[in-house]
Amino acid sequence: MAKKKVSNNHTPEKKSSADYYSLKTDAVDRLVNAEKKTYDKTKGDPGKEYRSRGFLDKIPSWIKALFIKFWFNGSVCFFIFWGLGMYVTDMLDMIFVLAVVMGMVTDILVNNAFRFLATYEGQNDKWMMFPKKKYWTFVANILYAFPVLVGVIWFYNIFNVVLNNIKGTEGEMFLGVEPIVFGLAYMAIDMLFITMKNTMIKIISDAKQKNQ
Repeated sequence: MAKKKVSNNHTPEKKSSADYYSLKTDAVDRLVNAEKKTYDKTKGDPGKEYRSRGFLDKIPSWIKALFIKFWFNGSVCFFIFWGLGMYVTDMLDMIFVLAVVMGMVTDILVNNAFRFLATYEGQNDKWMMFPKKKYWTFVANILYAFPVLVGVIWFYNIFNVVLNNIKGTEGEMFLGVEPIVFGLAYMAIDMLFITMKNTMIKIISDAKQKNQ
């Protein structure tokens, strides 16, 4: 008995090269024209797009600035004036060492802390005598620490002289050098000099704008 040949009527048609490239082109068009999601850009600091608002960011910048200055000033008094007081007995030598350390701490720790905590470039420049980070600012901050420290010494002397006059005594030491008062006094005189510098810069800048 002869076997019948089964004809396959569903043989797939061969696609031409033109059809093949047409399919590829359609796929690329769908990919390019796909719906894209857009996100609003954060105004201000671009870094805020990548980090959440932490506890430190909620504290006003002036409170952080004053606390940083006070804390480091008091720490230098504690470790240098109190810690080395029994080894450096000459007061002029102690003032020299204290000023050098204060300048180094200001340049390396205090100012870098201000730059780190700034949410945008230049935000904390108003709290620094030398806001730009350069090689020469290291020496400049050390030299700047000497007049600030002299102002602190005058503060202690004037305070004790006034109290002696009020109480009718002579040569009494009512206020000695300790970290808290020293930190506050150094911070106050430092900010006085910085405010004078910022005011002078503003006056010169306003004068230049008027002359233009």
